[in-house]
Amino acid sequence: MKGQTSSTTSLRVRLPAFVLVTEVLFLALYYAFVTYDEHTDAKLQSNETDPMANAVYRDYPFFVDIQVMIFLGFGCLLAFFRLYGFGGMVFNFLTATFATQWAVLVQGYFQFSGEDGKIHLGVVNLINAEFACAVVLISFGAVLGKTSPVQLLVMALLEVPVFALTECAVLKYLKINDAGGSILIHLFACYFGLGVTFVLYRPGLNEGHAKECTSYRSDILSVIGTLFLWVFWPSFNSALAMKGDDQHRAILHTFIALSASTLTAFALSAALNRDGRLSMADVQNVTLAGGVTVGASVDMMISPAGAYALGMLGCTACMLGYRYLSPFLARHARIQDQCGIHNLHGLTGLISCTAGICAILTASEEAYGPSMYEIFSHRAPVAGDPKLLELQKLIPGLQAGLGRTAREQALYQLAAVASTIAASALGGVLTGLVLKLPYLASPPDELCFDDELFFDVPPDYDSPVNFKSTVATEDSAIN
Repeated sequence: MKGQTSSTTSLRVRLPAFVLVTEVLFLALYYAFVTYDEHTDAKLQSNETDPMANAVYRDYPFFVDIQVMIFLGFGCLLAFFRLYGFGGMVFNFLTATFATQWAVLVQGYFQFSGEDGKIHLGVVNLINAEFACAVVLISFGAVLGKTSPVQLLVMALLEVPVFALTECAVLKYLKINDAGGSILIHLFACYFGLGVTFVLYRPGLNEGHAKECTSYRSDILSVIGTLFLWVFWPSFNSALAMKGDDQHRAILHTFIALSASTLTAFALSAALNRDGRLSMADVQNVTLAGGVTVGASVDMMISPAGAYALGMLGCTACMLGYRYLSPFLARHARIQDQCGIHNLHGLTGLISCTAGICAILTASEEAYGPSMYEIFSHRAPVAGDPKLLELQKLIPGLQAGLGRTAREQALYQLAAVASTIAASALGGVLTGLVLKLPYLASPPDELCFDDELFFDVPPDYDSPVNFKSTVATEDSAIN
């Protein structure tokens, strides 16, 4: 009945119980294991300490930009359903906050723990945690409107450790180049989300749903989210690149690729629609493809023209994926990808990884100079190699590498792609099995994509708005 929630979907006990239990757990873990790093601990400062050398001035601007992407960009973008605007924005807010808190602890255990066994906290931890949060939110897109907030929190609780473990294994043992996160963020998030939605397959939704529609206002709100993501994506791709020329190139390449994908998206949207009109779904999603496609090679010497070409290529693959691949996967592979994350993050991520491998294979000292061994640090000579001593005279502080050849590094990149996809897909399937448990308040088919199940909604939330009638009434009042 309208306005009522059944006992199987009520959040009155489930949500408070889950949140309070995890908050108590997080508080205990923060108390026991989290402390300050050298840039935040007052005891490590002295009269000779230059406050302007603090990492906050280097890293905080990037953190703020990524915050805008996470909470405003993703939040507005996911509010495109006409009757699920609260769910898209508010559940994004809830899940993002939870995932970031949890990621600080989990990633800290793998990456930021010191000899004292403590997690040393600084702004860079928060940036890494928000990358993990972005992974969860991308995966969320595959099950948008079909899950409860409790299911989303459980999903974040399980996905963050799988991501952190995969990230640690790939970076520590395979030692790859992935400044923009095409492998460890976009591919992982995509195939984890597809694994979840594969298990949560709903046959009753395969032919569409009456509430699976947009409105004039919801599409405008979603495009606002796209614009936030578009504007701040250069910070996302460059935040963890090496400071200086590498970070500078990453910003330039991201902007160029996004610009190219945007222009291509408008052209293809008009060309592929029979009446030549633009699709708002294309504007909301396909325009962003360039930011993903350039990610794996974003700090390399791929040339501005290369970045432009990647933006166009990624946009084309993304557009064709939305048009043809997503319906095929829904009908024949039990994958109901609600936001098309496979198109925006999977297909473009694979193109990005291919471009990154090509850039690694063609990298040479002629193009990069001695700094090649800083960008591709694993190709630097091993300790004791006379060439290392020569390079250290040119680049003070250069560390010994692994002495890999370009081909060897390319093979490690390929291994990282395969292992990331395998780990994320398996983690997604296992997480999906957990989310099917009956007491996680999963919505029934008929109440999917509807805010009324989980929110106090205003009386007019589902009322159609006749814009022409409204304007006519206002004109009459004026006259």
